[in-house]
Amino acid sequence: MEVLLAKANHAFTDCFEIAETLRAMANDTEEQVQVEKNEESYLIQLAGRTTPKGLHCLSIRLTTEYLLLQPEERQFPNQHKLQDLDFYHYAVFSDEILACAVVVNSTTASAKEPEKIVFHVVTDSLNLPAISMWFLLNPPGKATIDVQSIENFEWLSTEYSSALKEQKSNDPRYASALSHLRFYLADIFPALDKIVLFDHDVVVQRDLTGLWSVNLSGKVHAAVETCHESEASFHSMHLFMNILDQFSAKRLNASVCTWAFELHLICVSKAYFPGVLLQGLKRPLWKTESLPLGWITFYNQTVALEKSWHAFGLGHNSGLSQGDIEHAAVIHYDGIMKPWLEIGIAEYKGYWSKHVQYDHPYLQECNIHE
Repeated sequence: MEVLLAKANHAFTDCFEIAETLRAMANDTEEQVQVEKNEESYLIQLAGRTTPKGLHCLSIRLTTEYLLLQPEERQFPNQHKLQDLDFYHYAVFSDEILACAVVVNSTTASAKEPEKIVFHVVTDSLNLPAISMWFLLNPPGKATIDVQSIENFEWLSTEYSSALKEQKSNDPRYASALSHLRFYLADIFPALDKIVLFDHDVVVQRDLTGLWSVNLSGKVHAAVETCHESEASFHSMHLFMNILDQFSAKRLNASVCTWAFELHLICVSKAYFPGVLLQGLKRPLWKTESLPLGWITFYNQTVALEKSWHAFGLGHNSGLSQGDIEHAAVIHYDGIMKPWLEIGIAEYKGYWSKHVQYDHPYLQECNIHE
């Protein structure tokens, strides 16, 4: 033993220095891994906010065609239905052509009575020609559609516009006026009683007629709750709210159940209070997203829908149950990995892409493929 120890002592005279060197190498490796993870996250975020070349091409192609039309040729049919309460009214606010097309196509394809559907699409002036031209060329079957520009809403307060421009968000989705239009539904659709509002990254898989018979019991809206920690859709209000602010502290319990806004039924005549929006834009009541604003606005005014109405997570969670996805009436690609982007989760893209007309000449010209 003494001989072995003597040999070991002789062979490894600088054990302490070797250990320090290995420790330094391990620290350097960990730092390098973290740098690469940060870079990967940044590139994914960048890819999620960048318009693919094909979609940019499609927008220019459609805009060019629209500008060649005569004013009377730009009109959609059945405009008399836009304020008719005997129809099912759906709305989507978006600047994405194919996203709007999929929402409309999937809704009408799943409907038992598509002739009773009226779609209200609101976009900005830049994308109005392209989106309008798409639906003029590809009308939604028996359903009715209308496309408006947010710039035509003269009632939208200048106070709101200036306050929104002062918002310092790194994500344009939350600095966009389209993201906040949901808080002005009563002004956009004053003649309507109820409306179903979609986010543009959803796909409808089942007839939604039953949604219109939900009893709101005097409350303002109905949506699926997102308050179970075991679920991928979980949101906790206190993580998004500035609960130290007096406005928040006096008006709500930060531990109450939250809900999803990607699919919800609204009682238009009772909906939304822009005063809350303006206060939130001027002071830090919540963090970046418009979700917390909705939670404040509809605090104690929400009816919970059955979970089967809405499945979440297809834009960020690759481990969702196929059964849950396929049994949901509406699926939502919440997250940065949208199905029209290359970074979209491959196993979920099929639910979205089957509603896209990839054989359309314009998509072929712009090299947009499944």
